[in-house]
Amino acid sequence: MLSTRDVTGAPVWVDLGTTDIDGAAAFYRGLFGWDFEKGGEEVGGYGLFRRDGRTVAGGMTVTPELGAPAWSVYFRAPDADATARQVEQAGGRTTWEPADVLDLGRTAGFTDPGGAAFSVWQPGRNPGLELVDAPGALVWTELYAPDVEAAAAFYGTVFGWRTLGQPFEGGTYTMVYPGAGSADDMFGGVWPLDEDPVEREAGACWMPYFQVDDIDAVVEQARATGGTVRAERMDLKEVGAFAKLADPYGARFALMQPERG
Repeated sequence: MLSTRDVTGAPVWVDLGTTDIDGAAAFYRGLFGWDFEKGGEEVGGYGLFRRDGRTVAGGMTVTPELGAPAWSVYFRAPDADATARQVEQAGGRTTWEPADVLDLGRTAGFTDPGGAAFSVWQPGRNPGLELVDAPGALVWTELYAPDVEAAAAFYGTVFGWRTLGQPFEGGTYTMVYPGAGSADDMFGGVWPLDEDPVEREAGACWMPYFQVDDIDAVVEQARATGGTVRAERMDLKEVGAFAKLADPYGARFALMQPERG
């Protein structure tokens, strides 16, 4: 599962770009108990969401010209510039060139061949998220891809990911983990875009899942505070319960309540 260990290719950061960061901060505070610490001019107001004093995500205001509100997933890279070259060679494209963020780290943004956006973080003084795989924190990532095999090959080339097929609803759910890790480091899955009617219209994307203790209560809280329930609760035996939401400004994300042993 997700961890904060230094493993190349593993999720290391998530952030929210939104048209109303103050409104979004209030919404996520109600859902996950997050506090928002707004950054200064030196980082363009980019701030941090924290739970119990530990960083769980970043957040910033974006104008409509920069794109619709969305959550973004970042993967750990030892060299963002080298990763940019690998992305281009593997058929992806660079959406923003590698750049330093003060002495905190170096980042770059990309689009994979299937059209899903993702980013990388080369840690500097900021090693990444301080809390994962816990209530109110990132617990899973999921890619909705038009071609699962092609997506797995692309990310395998760029990050060295390995895959494991899991039977699911008459098909196979492709799970991914870092090449330097083991199946115990599984952090995400890839699902055919055409087989998910909820995501098909919106298009290829990476979806962050946040862990909760009471998924029904969180779903109702989201409804009551302006969010949208995109997919109602679904239970998966021996795994847990899931639901898909969007915040009041349109950013998509999902919930996971692990099955209690």
